Amino acid sequence: MDIRAKELKNESYIGKNVSIKGWIHRIRKQKEKTFLLIRDERGSVIQCIIDSSETNNLTIESSLEIFGVLQKDQRAPEGGYEIKANSIKIFNIAKNDYPIGEYQSLDLLLDKRHLAIRTRRMTMISKIRSSILYYSRKWFTDNDWIEVTAPVIVKGSVEGGSTLFNLKYFEDNVFLSQSAQLYLEAMIFSLGPVWSITPSFRAEKSRTVRHLTEFLHLEAEAPWLSLDDLLKVQEELITFIIKHIVQNNKLELEFLKRDISELEKTSSPFDRITYEKAIDILRNREFKIVDKEISRNIEYGDDLGIESERILTENSSKPLFVIGYPLKLKPFYVKADTSKEGLGIAADLLAPYGFGEITSGGLREDNLDNLEKRIALEGLEKSNYDWYLDLRRYGSVQHGGFGLGIERLMRWILNINDIKDTVPFPRTITRVSP
Repeated sequence: MDIRAKELKNESYIGKNVSIKGWIHRIRKQKEKTFLLIRDERGSVIQCIIDSSETNNLTIESSLEIFGVLQKDQRAPEGGYEIKANSIKIFNIAKNDYPIGEYQSLDLLLDKRHLAIRTRRMTMISKIRSSILYYSRKWFTDNDWIEVTAPVIVKGSVEGGSTLFNLKYFEDNVFLSQSAQLYLEAMIFSLGPVWSITPSFRAEKSRTVRHLTEFLHLEAEAPWLSLDDLLKVQEELITFIIKHIVQNNKLELEFLKRDISELEKTSSPFDRITYEKAIDILRNREFKIVDKEISRNIEYGDDLGIESERILTENSSKPLFVIGYPLKLKPFYVKADTSKEGLGIAADLLAPYGFGEITSGGLREDNLDNLEKRIALEGLEKSNYDWYLDLRRYGSVQHGGFGLGIERLMRWILNINDIKDTVPFPRTITRVSP
């Protein structure tokens, strides 16, 4: 019977003839016996023992099928089960210069990413990525949000023109989408609460451990809600995802040596502070920013960045909402707070232990005159947003939403330093292949 490695590790198969298809993950040859660690198509491994005379031409990553009898031996890796093989069917003998071993430079692992994704570490990360997407979808489905799809070829910016990727579209000039938000806003008038998972593109010339030029963007929009309602949605969604990852991805988390006790501390409500309070904390810590190569103390009106966000949450076990940013720091669509001049009704969510921003959201400006003024102030081409302004001309209502970066969420959940390790094929300012 042909069974996957994970399923083979079962008392009921001991002493039975079994087979497994896969690739040679490791080889350890002795004079009479050879120990093969076989990796199946789901990334699980099991040890196989075979007569060394049968293995003269076998190499790492050769594909084959092993036939033999399952036996139990506590010395066997990965659970104490192994196959005592009696024959092999070979599909392909890999070249003996396979470049991925135990120790490589980061550049080589990125240059050979198409091979590096076969490593156990990348396999475990990819499985957790799949689970995060599954539980995200489950939360929204269970709570009666409708999944929608937005275009990624657009005419206008969402997050600022300086980070747009230009694209020649027949005879027209267009851009790759920075966010699905504006289109999700259009859909709330007929579908109510909506959400999507789509790629977003940012031409940011940033060389940091948390920036990608292409990332997976979970976004949600809903009518008739307050900022507090919106924060509660994010709290429930994220705690739901983490709870189920901890429950159902124990094997992957254990392999990645993730301390789940930290994740188990994630519960709602999350901590909340105002932007003004955040600046006060940073000033008391004598935090400095570099502005045009001049170092100075942070001031009210400065945006928060990687290092300032790290300081705000490095000793926290819970995520932290920063609420009430100055309007000038936020995009044109953020609703102004009429009770607090100069502030926007917006909030960013910072992950604990210094991982920084993972979501950004708030209420959207629903007044036509105010929105037109903001578009003009930002120097945007009004004609590119005429369809968006129609949403305020015909039945405008208070509404809001947020965007969550899947890879940033993964950095925190998996305690990964570099965001490039959260995605199979990362795209950065310096890397667009393989």
